[in-house]
Amino acid sequence: METLPNLKTEFLQEYETTKKFIENFPVGKNDYAPHEKSMKMMPLATHIVEIVGWPEIILNTEKLDFTAGDYQPLKFTTGEELNQKLEEFYNKSHAALNQLSEDALNGKWAMYMGDQLLADYTKYSAIRHALNQLTHHRAQLGVYYRLNEIPVPGSYGPSADEQYM
Repeated sequence: METLPNLKTEFLQEYETTKKFIENFPVGKNDYAPHEKSMKMMPLATHIVEIVGWPEIILNTEKLDFTAGDYQPLKFTTGEELNQKLEEFYNKSHAALNQLSEDALNGKWAMYMGDQLLADYTKYSAIRHALNQLTHHRAQLGVYYRLNEIPVPGSYGPSADEQYM
């Protein structure tokens, strides 16, 4: 069985679902958090958008070292910025996936904090981890939306908001 075509399809589906969530991002709620330990809404949405760009990074590098500054979180203030960056990251990741061979999915990729190995993946498993992170954080954003009476888009079928429209 070839994995790459399935991965491309799944990535497209996750992007399309994520796009619905980001399009619903509310004005005036950037600093909302349901609890003091929770991430604020804009940084959470920004992180979700960043994750869509992870496949391109994974496919074009062998590692990410947080100590070396390989990752710098983005900062946005508007939904428009989120939507623009989502499109940019999707296009880059989509292009990287389209240039990939099935065998390249077996390449190695790792995350470090200086000399400390945080995670050791194949390129395939790193991308799958990113897709899992995307689903996880998008669900968090859905809770934030629900708590603020913002319609929650469906992810894997219609949401309660879509059923009653």
